[in-house]
Amino acid sequence: MKEKLAAFKVEMGEIWDLNMAGALLGWDQQTNMPPNGAEERSEQLATLSKIAHHKATSDEIGKMLDELLVYAKSLEPDSDDARLIRRSKIDFDKMTRVPSEKVAEFARVTTLAQEKWVQARAKSDFSLFRPHLERIVELRREYADYFKPYDHVYDPLLDDFEPGLKTADVKDIFSRLRPQQVKLLQAIAARPQVEDDFLHLKYDDKKQWDFGVDIITRFGYDWNAGRQDRSAHPFTTSFGIGDVRITTRILENLVSSGLFGTMHEAGHGMYQQGLAANLSRTILANGASMAVHESQSRMWENLVGRSRAFWRFFYPKLQAVFPAQLGNVSMEKFYKAINKVEPSYIRTESDEATYNLHVMLRLELEIALMEGTLKVADLPEAWNTRMQEYLGITPRNDSEGVLQDVHWSGGMIGYFPTYALGNLVSVQLWEVINRDIPDLESQIEQGEFGALLGWLREKVHRHGSKFDPQELVQKVTGSKIDPQPYVGYLRTKYSDIYGL
Repeated sequence: MKEKLAAFKVEMGEIWDLNMAGALLGWDQQTNMPPNGAEERSEQLATLSKIAHHKATSDEIGKMLDELLVYAKSLEPDSDDARLIRRSKIDFDKMTRVPSEKVAEFARVTTLAQEKWVQARAKSDFSLFRPHLERIVELRREYADYFKPYDHVYDPLLDDFEPGLKTADVKDIFSRLRPQQVKLLQAIAARPQVEDDFLHLKYDDKKQWDFGVDIITRFGYDWNAGRQDRSAHPFTTSFGIGDVRITTRILENLVSSGLFGTMHEAGHGMYQQGLAANLSRTILANGASMAVHESQSRMWENLVGRSRAFWRFFYPKLQAVFPAQLGNVSMEKFYKAINKVEPSYIRTESDEATYNLHVMLRLELEIALMEGTLKVADLPEAWNTRMQEYLGITPRNDSEGVLQDVHWSGGMIGYFPTYALGNLVSVQLWEVINRDIPDLESQIEQGEFGALLGWLREKVHRHGSKFDPQELVQKVTGSKIDPQPYVGYLRTKYSDIYGL
């Protein structure tokens, strides 16, 4: 049976290679491809997707899995091989429900949609993107139908990003989180606002880039196994443990954007770089889920990057790079500015106290689109209405409203909830980390991150997707995803900043 398993891994490796080739084409589209290449690129990605899907759902693979499932019962349940077999069976059963032709069509449609989204966002004109999003929503409904009966039409989409989690689970978590965050925001709004005008002065693009590179190098991002490029919307992609690429976006009139965006994506990148080598070219060579992935990016961005300890080390260096802008600004004033709580239009630029509300807004819109209670044509108005209800502001145009995120152009309906869930997981992990590394704050003050990264490598990264997200969080923290630690973190942090 070991020979059968070895043969299965060869087959899985070839499927992995096809998918990684497609991922490389997708990365190139968002970083280097000229606009006129979209049509042909859509066909290339459709072809690769169809071939990979057809191979992954073949009768031969099905027969091999049936035999290997019996063999898996003789293995230690949490061994890499046992987990690989069981995870492969789950994925096989999902993939065989969807025709290869539909997989190809989805790749084709989303490739073209991504390019139209770039154009629409640049012109702040939702009408350019609308027909493409309408088709994507249709395809996502068709996809969900392949998994009937379901508890909710959104469940199959959510499961692609957060295995095992149901729409009802997310709604329950958010229903417990939302009122506590709203109460905190109301308390903050009653206090004098902190100043942040100096963050909006002109900051040289290259100097910002170089400073961000220095930060994530100190974090432990491996440049021999990665690179950083520019994109309209920052993202991370991986073609293997030895090739994990991140992108960032620099704004000359908002220094915090590029810095924290770079830290965020590096968190994703270091997760992928930290996978156990023996998981390479298998379906386990990925994060446990997008929520767990986001816990890593949000941890490095916020729990580390927005902390006082972090800036005690880095702020004098930032002042030296930008003396005209920051030379007369104290570290404490800078610390409060980068943690300022204020309703904002752009999710990626929002503060920790309002960020989850941006996510909840998107979740509601996605569910309405999937249920058919909201038409794509009405999406801009619905977006603006909810922004006013949730944050008390109304976007002035489509670019800072409904067109701000790249996700829908890629068909990633079901992804957004994972951002907020990742916030919750990050603090659950952080509490355990500080227990295990009692002098962590002191280490961060010295610009030392080796112990932190080492802990994450051992407890989270090396396992890849061996464990479902709730299972992994339970193993590491002792409980499943829970909003209370995050709420406590926010209260403590902002009570200090705003004198609550």
